[in-house]
Amino acid sequence: MSLSADQLRRSLDALADVEPAFRHMIGSIGYPEPRIRARGYQTLLRTIVGQQVSVAAANAIWARMEAMVGAGLMPEAVAAAPDELLRAAGLSRQKAAYAKSLADHVASGTIDFDRLPPDDEEAIAQMTAIKGIGRWSAEIYLLFAEGRGDIWPAGDLAVQIEVGRLLGLPERPSERETRRLAQRWSPHRGAAAVFTWHSYSARAASAKAGKADKMPL
Repeated sequence: MSLSADQLRRSLDALADVEPAFRHMIGSIGYPEPRIRARGYQTLLRTIVGQQVSVAAANAIWARMEAMVGAGLMPEAVAAAPDELLRAAGLSRQKAAYAKSLADHVASGTIDFDRLPPDDEEAIAQMTAIKGIGRWSAEIYLLFAEGRGDIWPAGDLAVQIEVGRLLGLPERPSERETRRLAQRWSPHRGAAAVFTWHSYSARAASAKAGKADKMPL
C-alpha cells in the first residue's frame, strides 16, 4: 500500500515541526502528489527492463517479451526462457541475466513479494540478493509499492541535492552524510524523500520557465 496523499501531508507536517526549512518549502511549492507503484514481481521486472532506456523503448521491449515468453511474463516462464530469446526481445545480455535472476528467486520461493520481512533492512537484503537489484531499486520499491514510511534512499542524486539546498549546505552531501543528516527525521524519511523529488522537479520546471522567458522573440 503506497503512501497516500493524506499520509504524506501528515508526515510532512510532522517534519515541519522538526525542521523549519520543510515548512518554508511546503509554503513555497506545496505538498507533493503520491508516487504509486504496483506491488509484486512485475514492478521489479519493469525496473530492470527500463534501466537506461526511454519509457517508449521499455514498453516496446516489454511487449516483445510478452509476445515471446507469454502474457504477464510469469516468473516460471522467464526463468525457463533461453537467453537468446530474451536478447531477441531487446534485453541486453546483462539485463537478461538480471531478469532471469529475479524470475528464479520468485519461482523458487526464495523471495515472496507478498511476504517481505517487516524490517526494512532485512527486506532490502532479500531484494539485493537478486542480481541487478541494488539498494536504490530496493528502497524505491519499498517506498512506492509498499508505502514504508521511513525508507530513505540517501544514494539518490536528487535527494542529496535537495537535502543540501534545504539545509543551506555549501555543497551536495555524500550518501553517508545524507543518511546521517536525516536521522532526526525518522520515522518520516519516506515523506521527506518524496518531498525532495517534488522540490527538485519544481526547481527544474522553474528554471526551464525562466529560460523560456528570457528567449528573444
